[in-house]
This record gives sequence, C-alpha cells and structure tokens, in this order.
Amino acid sequence: MASSTSPAVGRALDVLLYLATRSGPVAGAAIVRDLDLPRSSVYHLLDVLIARGFVVHLPEERSYGLGIAAFEIGSAYLRHEALEIRARPILKRLVAEAGETAHLGILHGAETLYLLKEQPTVTRVPVTLVTDVGVRLPAHLTANGRSILAHLPAAQVRALFPDKAAFIDRTGAGPASLPELRRMLTSERGQGFAEEDGLITQGLRSVAACAFDHLGRPAAAFSVTRRRDRSGVPRDALVQAVREAARQLTRTMSGRAPEGWFAAS
Repeated sequence: MASSTSPAVGRALDVLLYLATRSGPVAGAAIVRDLDLPRSSVYHLLDVLIARGFVVHLPEERSYGLGIAAFEIGSAYLRHEALEIRARPILKRLVAEAGETAHLGILHGAETLYLLKEQPTVTRVPVTLVTDVGVRLPAHLTANGRSILAHLPAAQVRALFPDKAAFIDRTGAGPASLPELRRMLTSERGQGFAEEDGLITQGLRSVAACAFDHLGRPAAAFSVTRRRDRSGVPRDALVQAVREAARQLTRTMSGRAPEGWFAAS
C-alpha cells in the first residue's frame, strides 16, 4: 500500500529531474508552470530540498538550481564499475603513449576523487605522488578537477565554492576566490584542457582533459603527471594524448562533448 508521503516524494523527484534537464538555474514560477503543480507545494518542496542540499537558491537571480547533494549522487553513480571498466584500457594506452603516470578522476563535491591510477612499466626517475586510487584532493587545484569544473553551470561552481574558506591551498598558490577560479576555468575551457603546475606538489605538473556522458555533462577526466624537469614526450604531445583519451571515453559512453572541446588546439 502506498504511504501518504508518496505523492510528495514523487513531486520532489519531479522537481529534481526537471532541474536536471535545464541548462542553468530556473525561476520558481517556471517550475510551478512547467510541472503544473500548486505554487505552495512547489515552494515547500524547494525549501525541503534546499535544506537537504539537493537544491540551491540564488536569491539575487530569484532562481533555483541543483545543489551539491544532487551532484554527489550523480558522481556516486559514475563511480560504479562500468565507468572503470570502460576507462581502464584507455588509461593503459595513455600511459604507454605518455610514458608517465596517469589517472582517471571524477568530482566528489568540491574534490577530485581518483578512481584509477596507472604507472609506466619502466620509470626512469621515481616520482612520488600523493594521488592514488581513493585519494581526494581539492578540485580547484588539480588539472583533473578543473577540466570537469570548467563545464559545470556557473551556479553549481558557486555552490561548490561558496566562500573563501572553500579555497584550500597546499603550496601557497592556486585560485583563492570564485572570480579567480572562474577566470581560470574560462581559459581552460577555451583551450580544451586544464593544466596544473606545483599546486599539489612542488616540482610536479599535470595536464588533463574531460570526458562527457550521453547528455553532454562532464563525467570524468584523464590526467598525466610528471616532474617539471622531466625530458621525454613534449608537453603538447601529452596534451593531445589526454584529449584523445577523453575523446575515446566520451565515445564509449555515447557521450556528447561541447562543440569545439576536442577540436581546440
């Protein structure tokens, strides 16, 4: 027998699914109109969803968007084995081509969560990395994380980094405010890859590119890390290698990348 709360649960899910299909924050009046629900019910549901972190309210824009909790549920789905099975052979080819350590990572809230790590068979100079499977690092500092953040709606980035306290630093460098992070993300989105130099560990640099799911949403990213003084595969070749890996994963997920993302030089 259905409980008395079932209609409310169904309506709350309808609101979340509706917001998930929008390209950005939506006015409350539009939710009421498009879902054909009572105004009082919609605003009550929004209050509950905001309290639980599934929806974020943007008062200055009088609009609503998905919150961190909704994003974390999506990230949890991506962490299931299917993504890793698809990505592992691509990661192995990336390492063989680059001759350096590479990772597959996703966003977990405001952090990069590493799902896979692959190292070259022969390493000329040992490289000590803090990254490993299951390790989480501040997403705004990692190339892996920023390549994904670059394709999130502005409201979602704002929800992930609501104030200066969210901008943790490890080496005294990196974006320290939302405007600074946004400028960096705009630049990296335009060039088609993200790059990090010494923000996680002094002397190490990384390049990364993002893969997309069937709805065109950023799903995961490949990154390659090496010593700054390392000779070998040129930087531009590493960039092309991670971009090609991201393109392959996007294809295996029947994904749709934003126009020009893989075409940019």
